[in-house]
Amino acid sequence: MYVAIQTTVPPLASKNGAVKLALLAQSLCRTSRLSGHSSSIGFLHMQPQCGSSRRSFAFTARTQLKEYFPPPANAPNIKLTGPAWHHPVYTEEQMRAINVAHRETKTWSDWVALGMVRLLRFGMDTATFYRHDHEVAVGHKHPKDAIKRTRFAMNERKWLVRCLFLESVAGVPGMVGGMLRHLHSLRRMKRDNGWIETLLEEAYNERMHLLTFMKMAEPGWFMKIMILGAQGVFFNGMFFSYLISPRTCHRFVGYLEEEAVLTYSRCIADIDAGRLPKWEKLEAPEIAVRYWNMPEGHRTMRDLLLYIRADEAKHREVNHTLGNLDPHVDPNPFVSEYKEPDKPHPSKGIENIKPTGWERNEVI
Repeated sequence: MYVAIQTTVPPLASKNGAVKLALLAQSLCRTSRLSGHSSSIGFLHMQPQCGSSRRSFAFTARTQLKEYFPPPANAPNIKLTGPAWHHPVYTEEQMRAINVAHRETKTWSDWVALGMVRLLRFGMDTATFYRHDHEVAVGHKHPKDAIKRTRFAMNERKWLVRCLFLESVAGVPGMVGGMLRHLHSLRRMKRDNGWIETLLEEAYNERMHLLTFMKMAEPGWFMKIMILGAQGVFFNGMFFSYLISPRTCHRFVGYLEEEAVLTYSRCIADIDAGRLPKWEKLEAPEIAVRYWNMPEGHRTMRDLLLYIRADEAKHREVNHTLGNLDPHVDPNPFVSEYKEPDKPHPSKGIENIKPTGWERNEVI
């Protein structure tokens, strides 16, 4: 609702009169917002009609999004800055073959890792009023038959909130592990046997997920504060934990990626069930098209989620495998050359993906 205020202020009007007029205008704007004509409803912030744009845990309208990735300033000779790590090519058959999986706990380290993941998941779900229908995600129940609860029903906005927050912290473990192993290699003057590159590439890949979602929505100030706090706690927790037990940390990330695959499978099921109509024909952002080399005719939001889910499944495999190895002496099997190349073995792609990870005697 637009509020027009017409008044005449004499040239010699007192300062008090001007202040009262300003307060009246602010009051009318506040009343307009509360009436619902120009407001922030829940977490979604529509275009304001008066006053400044205020966002809490909100997303601005697409037309108001600022350019987060502008071209380099004062660089006339630079045409395009490409990714440092080129993403492997996934086929549609490979991505559709990704499924929900769980590695059974075998040691006390596994129990600690799984317990921490379940605790974090419970806290996140409780804070965001999220309930996961596991039967739908694993394909045992049709999405249209899922129980509809208004309080826990997911829509496009809620999915973006969840994905943005989760991807903002998902890039932390790989960076922490790669950083510590890099410093360890320098300090001990020994080779790392290929672990550093894979861990840093994982962190980079998770950051690309975040940048892709940020092309679709801009987080508000409250969400930015939440991300700042979560990143600080998570980084320091991972830092000290990796110093104590790298294998437990990799198992923790493996279980965390299991939950990520489950989450994206549920989101894809919601699209298939028609519960996310705005995403049915939504095109993937250009940054995603370039990074994943998405082919023509396969650039919808659903296709994008298939790529991201495949990435999370790869991280699941990598970390469960690294959790089975001796981090001090074993080489990284995902970048190693094998004596029998025709035999299935770990690789950078998903052609031979093993959901629960490769055992040490299978690769070393």
